[in-house]
Amino acid sequence: MKVVSLGLAAAIAIWAAFPLVEARSWAGLAILVATTAGVFYLYLTRRHIPAKYLVPGTLLLIAFQVFPVLYTASTAFTNFGDGHRGSKADAIAAIQTASVTQVPGSPEYALKVATTGDPATGPLIFLLTDPATGAVRAGDASGLREPPARYTVLTIGQASARSQEITAFAVPTSGGAIRSSGLSRAYEGKALHGYDEGCDCISDRETGKTWVADATTGSFVAGDGERLAQGWKVDVGFRNFTRMVTDGTISGPFLRTLAWNVTFAVGSVAATFVLGLACALALHSPRMRGRSLYRVLLILPYAMPSFAMLLVWRDLFNTDFGLVNRMFGLDVDWFGEVWSARLAVILVQMWLGFPYMFLVATGALQAIPRELTEASSVDGARPWQAFRRITLPLLLVALTPLLISSFAYNFNNFNAVYLTTEGGPFPADNPTVGATDLLITYTFRLAFGAAGAQYGFAAAVSLLIFAIVALISAVSFRRTRRQEEVYS
Repeated sequence: MKVVSLGLAAAIAIWAAFPLVEARSWAGLAILVATTAGVFYLYLTRRHIPAKYLVPGTLLLIAFQVFPVLYTASTAFTNFGDGHRGSKADAIAAIQTASVTQVPGSPEYALKVATTGDPATGPLIFLLTDPATGAVRAGDASGLREPPARYTVLTIGQASARSQEITAFAVPTSGGAIRSSGLSRAYEGKALHGYDEGCDCISDRETGKTWVADATTGSFVAGDGERLAQGWKVDVGFRNFTRMVTDGTISGPFLRTLAWNVTFAVGSVAATFVLGLACALALHSPRMRGRSLYRVLLILPYAMPSFAMLLVWRDLFNTDFGLVNRMFGLDVDWFGEVWSARLAVILVQMWLGFPYMFLVATGALQAIPRELTEASSVDGARPWQAFRRITLPLLLVALTPLLISSFAYNFNNFNAVYLTTEGGPFPADNPTVGATDLLITYTFRLAFGAAGAQYGFAAAVSLLIFAIVALISAVSFRRTRRQEEVYS
């Protein structure tokens, strides 16, 4: 088993080393080599027994928790997103390539589209045949070269499936770039936009208009304020964070979304806890018959796939054919109005979440000695007084950590919103933020929405979510420790 595990670790290290070498990430390669050597030393020696149990979990924690958080934090201080993904040199090359146009007398070539990898996803190569000489050259994103030893020519069907990618593909040349004209012809065009190092600007060779590089925003900006679509990644400091407050188009919807996010999390936890506790108390009574059957029925929502149930509930709340409107004779556009949509989302989450609270409350109730409640009844306490003074405080000592974790889960409950309302309804003047959007769905739309990816700003919002949940959890855990001291 040890040999197999170490062999697997070595295979993973070798697999990870190739992209690091290709990217010339020597620091990352050094960390990989040191980590692999440390793992081999640890498991080939008879010493350090405790570390052998701690290291696997620690490495997984770093890989899947610490590293993503640090990467998100670093991204939050940049303008990383659509149009700002690469370096300045990449932006200049993209601008020049995008401005290539065919001019009279442009050389033309017979074209075959090929790849050195999978026909559906492999890197494209243009096989260009000069009609005058019959010479064949290969062109890729780095320029012209000799054809590779092995390649696969795409069929018409395969090329058609990648037609958009082929149309956008360009082979850079000294005077411009070679682009496709259909799937069988190509031309060498002239770049209308050129870069001038002297002024650090992009100029239009036809109109003379210039766009000067702005290092603070990672963009080329003209005198009239026009920005070229392609820019580069730069550090922007706290601009993404201040934008949440200073940008009027964001601050208002953002604060409303934050308020609703807190309301949804608190409301979901409260609703599921109250309903789950009520069911647990009802079935805790020894006079209740068929308790096992009822408990099985009550945990069914918890046993079903939540994403499937959310889609079912979305149809149940449908205005035209939904069961909710038909059963109660209503004509409510549940997902078309702000408050009805919010109520529907909380009701759905209550149905999905109360079985969990029912289970943990049942376990906590069974851990409370019956002698305490019996003694209170002997002393003349009514059932409500015994519950409020004895049962509930003891329950909260055990359940508060679970309530905190439930709050953190519901604060980032992406599925409950996205699979039911998709964040809607949306106001006519702002299709980016909906009435039921949580910060997590808002962040998702910022990062992957149709309006263009804003990974830097989305990362800043993610850090804010992390800070809010961490702060609330820390305060709640401190209060929990005080309760434990009182009732211990």
